[in-house]
Amino acid sequence: MRAGKLDKTITIQRRGEVIDDYGTVTEGWTDLVTVRAQVIQQSAEEFLKSAGTSEQTAFVFRIRHREGLATADRVSFQGDFFDLKEIKELGRRDGLDLRCVAGG
Repeated sequence: MRAGKLDKTITIQRRGEVIDDYGTVTEGWTDLVTVRAQVIQQSAEEFLKSAGTSEQTAFVFRIRHREGLATADRVSFQGDFFDLKEIKELGRRDGLDLRCVAGG
């Protein structure tokens, strides 16, 4: 994987307990790791729903291999949040493709 293609920065977040400024423990998202990524695919997919059609923005981010990621995590990219739907390993621990949809 060429470093020059990893031209974007994403933050992977995990749901957990967060302590606010007043010391109150609440449920929220915490930053797990910030990594360099390549945007492989960006599209607006239409899904049929009972109320009609709606568009859902989908991204595929390519990152270097990293252990411990789960589909319960989410990705923060350019101020937007994306639910992690699929993690696909590339080669033998060469990298990961993260398939995400707008949400979170």
